[in-house]
Amino acid sequence: MTINTEDLLNSILESLDRIESIKADDIPNIDLYMDQVTTFMEAHLRHSTRNPDVDKILTKTMINNYAKNDLLPPPVRKKYSKEHVMLLIFIYYYKGILSISDIQRLLQPITGRFFNTAGEYGLENIYEEAFSLEKEQIAILKEDIRERFKRSEHTFEDAPEENKDFLQTFAFICMLSFDVYVKKLLIEKMIDGMRKEEKNRGEKKQKPKTTEE
Repeated sequence: MTINTEDLLNSILESLDRIESIKADDIPNIDLYMDQVTTFMEAHLRHSTRNPDVDKILTKTMINNYAKNDLLPPPVRKKYSKEHVMLLIFIYYYKGILSISDIQRLLQPITGRFFNTAGEYGLENIYEEAFSLEKEQIAILKEDIRERFKRSEHTFEDAPEENKDFLQTFAFICMLSFDVYVKKLLIEKMIDGMRKEEKNRGEKKQKPKTTEE
């Protein structure tokens, strides 16, 4: 591969080091109006977009659609709590790989059991635990990307020189794409399993009791 491709790889790996999730303590502990929510999300997630100058992180229409599709509990007096913002952050990361119905299926048990709960274990605990895995995963991801890059350098070795760089880059993209495809398939299978389990649980609750005569 040409030095340009290697420079791109190094740039990607360096950018992974700069990835930082929004910590629970960074989220305001007061209820926010919709404009304040979108401003907060823009400020903290703008760097994660492909085209920061034009891409939208979150719009009023998106938030309304999420609430309409039961991805998000409705606001209270047009205000969104800290827990609302946490759910919106989860949705932001999920929407790139999952359908709205899959996100709904995944988040419904979270909102049903842990949203605005008075117990010791609430949504904030779940949020912090989930994102605490980030640093460890980034280190693993960087090593995996390096290995795939090295593997791609040994593909199409007999190709004409004018095509070799393009074909090796294509091979690298294919390996990364296949990884995304497999993981997406796995997530969808797990969500389908959650759906089936919930359906079975509901049928058991509805099943009439029989009494022996």
